[in-house]
Amino acid sequence: MSREDTKVVAFGGGHGLAATLTALRDITPNITAVVTVADNGGSSGKIRSEFNFLPPGDLRMALAALCGADSWGQSWAETIQHRFTSDGDLNGHALGNLLLAALWDSSDDLVAGIDRVGELLKIVGRVLPMSLEPLDIEGIFTTVAGKQVVRGQIEVATAKGKLDSLQLLPKNPEVTPQVLQAIAEAQWLTFGPGSWFSSVMPHFLLSDLSKAISQSQAKKIMIFNLPDPEGADEFAGSTPEEHLELVLAHSPYFKFDIAIADPAILSQENRLESLVNKCGGKLVLAEVSKSSDKNHHDPAKMSSLLSHIFGTTLLR
Repeated sequence: MSREDTKVVAFGGGHGLAATLTALRDITPNITAVVTVADNGGSSGKIRSEFNFLPPGDLRMALAALCGADSWGQSWAETIQHRFTSDGDLNGHALGNLLLAALWDSSDDLVAGIDRVGELLKIVGRVLPMSLEPLDIEGIFTTVAGKQVVRGQIEVATAKGKLDSLQLLPKNPEVTPQVLQAIAEAQWLTFGPGSWFSSVMPHFLLSDLSKAISQSQAKKIMIFNLPDPEGADEFAGSTPEEHLELVLAHSPYFKFDIAIADPAILSQENRLESLVNKCGGKLVLAEVSKSSDKNHHDPAKMSSLLSHIFGTTLLR
């Protein structure tokens, strides 16, 4: 099987998933992006509140990332990412969010609406929501004042204290059927990078989805975040070991084959390789950050690395 025939399912949301999709886009056309649906802020939050639709923002970003590298694709990628600036109700809305909302408002088939936007943009691959109902994230934190229950993606992302547990609400939503089909047909599954609470963890919090991931015969790749010195991201300042331990706390039987980490994230203790090995995986250290921005993954570097992993004899 050539790398061009490789079927990949990429899990995540936001900028992190977009970076992975941009990297995969140049390797194989057989990409399925599975996107979280718990966003409750900004344009997505407004649309969700008014219509009870899925929050469209992360879906829009995934669609833009899968646009072709030609002039058509890049022109449309910029167009759907455009945000209105005004003193009225349109202020802050992204055009792509409104386009998705319009299609959902005219049809009950949410996946068909996303597919129609994908056809318009001539994307590589397909974008799917992890569930067909909007979700909430709830975390329990230990603070100086005691236990605190925090609900909502934005609220959990900015909460202070030590995270004790995390869950989705409703607790057992239905997985989008097309997602389960894509997992069943995949040769590779990728997870991350991204905001750990809202982009990576939800896929392990939805029990039926987590079960399908764990039982999949596909090879699995965990992509760890880069350092966040400004402390802007969820779980900022935590080590990759803590990120992985959080996954295992909610999905204890999860095993994977490859973990990608930039050397810059390794702590002095460096327990990461041992923990990865316990999960059945091999740690691959590679400089994958942008040269001009060490806080974000470079899609070109990631594309080269993933292409090598897909085609290597490393796992044989």
